[in-house]
Amino acid sequence: MAPIRNAKAIFNAIPSGFPEPGKDIVYDDSKTIDIDRVALNGGFIMKTLVLSIDPYMRGRMRAPEIESLTGYGVGVVVRSDNSKTKKGDHIYGMLSHEEYSIHKGLDGLIIIENEHKLPWSAYVGVVGMPGKTAWMAWKEFSHAKKGETVFVTTGGGPVGSLVIQLANLDGLKVIASAGSDEKVKFMKSIGADVAFNYKKTKTADVLSKEGPIDVYWDNVGGETLDAALDAASVGARFIECGMISGYNTGGVPIHNIMAVLEKSISMNGFIVFRLEHKYQDGFYKTIPAKVARGELKFTEEITNGLDKVGDVMLAVQKGENKAKAVIKVADN
Repeated sequence: MAPIRNAKAIFNAIPSGFPEPGKDIVYDDSKTIDIDRVALNGGFIMKTLVLSIDPYMRGRMRAPEIESLTGYGVGVVVRSDNSKTKKGDHIYGMLSHEEYSIHKGLDGLIIIENEHKLPWSAYVGVVGMPGKTAWMAWKEFSHAKKGETVFVTTGGGPVGSLVIQLANLDGLKVIASAGSDEKVKFMKSIGADVAFNYKKTKTADVLSKEGPIDVYWDNVGGETLDAALDAASVGARFIECGMISGYNTGGVPIHNIMAVLEKSISMNGFIVFRLEHKYQDGFYKTIPAKVARGELKFTEEITNGLDKVGDVMLAVQKGENKAKAVIKVADN
């Protein structure tokens, strides 16, 4: 086979605010690869199928090196010199944002069996890192009790929407916020008892009426975290998953932090890979089957092409995406 294009999305410059497509994130289609002849040296070559665009990626755009972006994705092995992989295997893990990539082995990667025949895009969403984030941290930190009240931010997103459903299964009253009426409608459809658009309704007013809150799932930080601290019950559990309100602006001071002492609030921040050793087997035994049976709902917004990575990244940072953001790179 003659060499073929191997386009990529490049992290070209450290953003000064929101990442700018064409400047901070650049599409490069100048490279080629010869799939049949390139040296593998005991490794394998994989064709990228889908890539996840997530809020946390903004925080990783800080190293000065110019390099291919990386993120969670699914690819298919097209050639292998590795005893643990074969042509046709589908693999999930942290991938470079390029059409083809060479890997020495399976470190940090897993082979997906996909016995439930879910779309590959689901493996970068509800049954991928976002799903793991919700399920693992909920099990580890929520200490949920039936009849309690939870407040979930970014409840229309892939993490928050699964948290809503997990809280429902545990018998909690669920308050959830998002930034559009479309997302509010979705949150209600998956079981949120109180769902509101924080751009139209003041979070503090909702929590004053519907609280106090016993569990807080924080994806945003800033003023919303302040409001949650004010509305927390004694002994509340705060699960600090993200703080997107400050990723591109530097954030704002938290004024109610003394509530942590006064109300004996526990606050747990986490990075999901630090929980995987404890919960990963249970996650894959439980969540894909529930998704396949329709017991857990999810939504996706799939965009075609690596040339759109910059645009989708910006939309996610601004909260303009309508569902889980996925880049489709190629068909299976």
